[in-house]
Amino acid sequence: MTFPTFTLRDGNQIPSFGFGVFQIPADGSTKAAVAKALELGYRHIDTATAYFNEAEVGAAIQESGIPREEIWVTTKLWLQDYAYEDAKKGIDASLTKLGLDYVDLMLLHQPYGEVEQAWQALEEAQSAGKIKSIGVSNMTPKIYQKFVPNFKTKPVVNQVEFNPYFQQEELRQTMLEDGVAIEAWAPLGQGNADLFQEPVLQEIAERHHKNVGQVILRFEHQLGIIVFPKSTHDERIKSNIDIFDFALSNVEMDAIKALDKGKGSHDPDVPGVGEWLLNAFDVHAND
Repeated sequence: MTFPTFTLRDGNQIPSFGFGVFQIPADGSTKAAVAKALELGYRHIDTATAYFNEAEVGAAIQESGIPREEIWVTTKLWLQDYAYEDAKKGIDASLTKLGLDYVDLMLLHQPYGEVEQAWQALEEAQSAGKIKSIGVSNMTPKIYQKFVPNFKTKPVVNQVEFNPYFQQEELRQTMLEDGVAIEAWAPLGQGNADLFQEPVLQEIAERHHKNVGQVILRFEHQLGIIVFPKSTHDERIKSNIDIFDFALSNVEMDAIKALDKGKGSHDPDVPGVGEWLLNAFDVHAND
C-alpha cells in the first residue's frame, strides 16, 4: 500500500506513517523488525545514534531490495556530539553505520548544550547532500524560542512526546505559526494501560471494528501528526498500519481531544535534564 505523505516546509514529502526502533536491541531484533515492516509496506524508518541500532536498520534496508529513494530514513545526532567538529563526525558516523549515502531527515535528538553549533553542522551536511531535511526533537515552546531564532534556517519537524493524554496544544500552535511539522514519539503512550482502557477509545474502536491502538493512531494522523509506532511483534506491526480504511468523525475527534491531560512522561524544561541525558550513556563506547 502507499501511505499518505505530508509536505514539509522545505518541500520534501515525508510519509505520514512510519516504523520506530527505539529500545529494540541490536541483536538481530532490529533488523528482523525493520525487514518485516518493509515487507508489510512501511516506507519510513526512524532510528537514532543513541538507539545503537543504526547498522541493523541499514542492513535491513539494503537487503530489502526496495529502491533507496522509496524509503524515508530518519536518524538523530546525540548531544554528546554537538560541538561543531564532533557534529560533523557524528553525521558521517551515522551514514557509515547505516551504509547510506544520505539520510532523508536528521534531527538534533536533545535540545541542550552546543545546539547552535550542531545545527550549523546539519545545515552544511544538508547543503552537501548528506541530509535531505533537518529538524529538532524534544523542543518545548520555551526551548524552541531560545534556539530557533538564532538558526539560519528553521527546522522542518520537531519530534516530541505526543499521545491522547498529552496533545501538546501550546507547542502545536507555535509549530503551526512557523510551518514546522510535529512527529510523535510514544504515539501510543508507551503502552499506558490506562489509556488503552479509556471507555471513549474502546467505544470508538468497537464502532469502527478496530482496536484502540488503531483509533489512537488514526486520531493523530487526522491531526496532521507524523507517527511511527514501534513493535517487534509481526501482527502488531501489521495491525498498526491498518488505519487508512476508516475516518473519525468530528464528534469522535473532539471526544478524544477531551482526554488531554496536558502533561507527559518527560518534561524537557526541568533543570538538569540536559546534564542527566549527557551522562546517561556514551554513544562512542563501542567505537
